[in-house]
Amino acid sequence: MKKIVIYYSLEGNTEYAAEKIARETGAETLRLFPEKSYPDSGFRKFFWGGKSAVMGEKPKLMPYEFDSNEYDMIIFGSPVWAGTFAPPLRTFINENQLSGKSFAAFFCQSGSGGEKAIAKLGKLLGTEGFRAETVLTDPKSNPTEENERKLADFCDALKD
Repeated sequence: MKKIVIYYSLEGNTEYAAEKIARETGAETLRLFPEKSYPDSGFRKFFWGGKSAVMGEKPKLMPYEFDSNEYDMIIFGSPVWAGTFAPPLRTFINENQLSGKSFAAFFCQSGSGGEKAIAKLGKLLGTEGFRAETVLTDPKSNPTEENERKLADFCDALKD
């Protein structure tokens, strides 16, 4: 089963988890970049990111290469913004035909909302459930044994 980790990362936590998942499962990676970057510090980060997420915006993405026919499983990763996933994932999902794929999802949060974000992503994808799902709390900036255990369990659930 060929896998790809498709993710957006603002502060590096989601990137950290995505790269680790890719190494452990043999998946390829695709990092999404919006054409217009989100603020990455202070009040503006929370305001603009949260507003964009809550409003269901679909930012234009930098060019990327992806052929859904090449993959059986898509693993989505995102920070949690205002209880949902980052808008670049919405854009990607709307730009690509993903029916018939197996999905997994991981989210990185500083506070809470990861479970809501998983449910919202599942609804957008039209899936009844994910092959695996997990929520991590700042895995790069605040490494813990719990995050490492969650990552290991997540990867084990994705192995062929």
